[in-house]
Amino acid sequence: MLAIHNLVLKSLKSYLAQKKAGCFFTKKALQISLEANRVSDSIRKTNVLDGDHSGGQVDAFRHSYWMARLHQEIGKSAARSLGKRHERENYLMYKKRKLEEGILPDECSKKMDLFNNEVGLQLTDKKSIISNTELIRSIVDAIKKGHMKVIKKNKKGQYLTCNGDIIDSKELQGKWVNNKCLVSSNYKKI
Repeated sequence: MLAIHNLVLKSLKSYLAQKKAGCFFTKKALQISLEANRVSDSIRKTNVLDGDHSGGQVDAFRHSYWMARLHQEIGKSAARSLGKRHERENYLMYKKRKLEEGILPDECSKKMDLFNNEVGLQLTDKKSIISNTELIRSIVDAIKKGHMKVIKKNKKGQYLTCNGDIIDSKELQGKWVNNKCLVSSNYKKI
């Protein structure tokens, strides 16, 4: 979790330096980032979603919630830019062999995150008044209806190709591009 906070903070600092945005923006964006992690950790401990925080429904939830809340507070363009910057930082982490959520980031995870970020951006407007409970319900509903993306895995948590073949973990080691497969978020693990 600390790695995510540090990565978000680094993304924020980089974005803010480029945009010359102020301290309020930084604090607000960081507060929302921490909030998104807290809420998704709470969701993970329930049976509302699949409990998978790395490529699963909880991961999709975290990204969508993060973007929806950022959109409310700092606007759509700034939120989208921050999300993209975060994914660029993930690529740099991959190149340095640093883990995110205990796993080396890869291209499939990046595509998933960017897709789910866009869904989150559509769920709110700047300064929209929607309770956190309503937002959470809306995101969970979107996930259960298959409007987001997750990485295809079996019940044992092993990654699968789009054809359903198990991907040997050795095939994934150190590869940005691999055979992982994105599927709709209502995919049932077998």
